[in-house]
Amino acid sequence: MDQPTQPPTKRRVGAPARDLSRRRGRLPVGDRLFDIVILALASCILVITALAAYELFKGGDLALRRYGLGFLTGTTWDPVHEKFGALPFIVGTLATSFAALLLAVPLAVGSALFVSEYAPRWLAEPVSYLVELLAAIPSVVYGFWGIFVLAPVIRSIQLFIFQSPALREIGFLRSTPTGLGLFTAILILAVMIIPYTASVARDVLRLVPQDQREAAYALGATRWEVMSHAVLPYARAGIMGGVLLSLGRALGETMAVTMVIGNRTAVVHGLFGQTATMASVIANEFTEANTALHLSSLILVGFILFLITILVNIVARMLIQRLTPEGIS
Repeated sequence: MDQPTQPPTKRRVGAPARDLSRRRGRLPVGDRLFDIVILALASCILVITALAAYELFKGGDLALRRYGLGFLTGTTWDPVHEKFGALPFIVGTLATSFAALLLAVPLAVGSALFVSEYAPRWLAEPVSYLVELLAAIPSVVYGFWGIFVLAPVIRSIQLFIFQSPALREIGFLRSTPTGLGLFTAILILAVMIIPYTASVARDVLRLVPQDQREAAYALGATRWEVMSHAVLPYARAGIMGGVLLSLGRALGETMAVTMVIGNRTAVVHGLFGQTATMASVIANEFTEANTALHLSSLILVGFILFLITILVNIVARMLIQRLTPEGIS
């Protein structure tokens, strides 16, 4: 005789959540203490960021009330007559950083591809070490190298342009042949940020599953097709993360750029023109600011740099999410 079947037991909605809550309530004291400590440490990052933003905004309040949003578009920086505008430094910061990225990223990704995909092991490790060693060199050493090695080379190029009747008529290339200026700062920054992109890109490329490559080879793809269609698309989110890490490094670089950019408080109008960045003008004038408005203007420049960095990181996170497989529609 068939046994009567019991009706299925109905699970109450919300029961799993309550069970999980009860299980958490029975956690050992050590685990709960660890959770609290981790939460507190993570919250400290938000608190420090908020405090830094508040202090910078508070310090720049005098200049902000004096000039308003015109501080962002003003082109005059005259401490003697107390006229301050940050546009030359904003343009200088963005121009040097993004131009350095354009030079550094192909070199960094190319070196990462060589180390992870092409070079034999006996050569890959020394090359990786040398690339990462670039990040260990102090910024001031890069500055000295720029002054004594790179600047004379750039000056020779400027003299050649100046002596050429056709080239010196091009306004974009016209400048006083000093060797110091925007282009020298771009080259210095490009060398400085290569190891950040290269090291991240190399590690990401090595994490691409070997099956990804073998499947492409099995379909008859060449090595270049495997790299361009199977490896790089898989690793592009990680590579972009390294690129944006390099951008953050370039935006905040101070000493090396200060030593080679010329520190002229004017909007740059040519490739070799002298200008300044937000970080360099703060480093040059902060200790010499003897009026409240001058000091407040410098702090407000720092606040703008802080906001630009935060904005770049927000855009970066959004871009990386779109580049991950989950974010691709």
